[in-house]
Amino acid sequence: MAHAELDNHDTAWSSATRFAIEVIAWVAGPWAAADLAGSGWVAVPVLIALVAVPAIFSTPGDKNQVVVATPGPIRVAIELGLLGVALVASSLVWPGWVVAIVVLLGIAMVVTGRSRWRWLLVNNLTGIYS
Repeated sequence: MAHAELDNHDTAWSSATRFAIEVIAWVAGPWAAADLAGSGWVAVPVLIALVAVPAIFSTPGDKNQVVVATPGPIRVAIELGLLGVALVASSLVWPGWVVAIVVLLGIAMVVTGRSRWRWLLVNNLTGIYS
């Protein structure tokens, strides 16, 4: 389902910081999982899950392309999950100064994304499946 006009309160900064956190989760998450499991093979399904979940589950009106329509609160939970993966995994595999940058990016993601998250939480509670 394509939406001609998106009114989700997203900005260039909120989009950029969200994408940066996603990339960090995609890199650090599989790396940490492989380290914890003692096998590089573990990284493959972890990477697939971390990339697939946010790509597949979207809220109508938030993205131009929606594969599986998802209520706004679920989308916010997915993004918070990616933030959690980015923070925890980076702290397991990278030096402290890099983790500090990840923390700052995470704070920036939350601050710049407040308006969009409010829109997702308030305007997208129902109507997904109708």
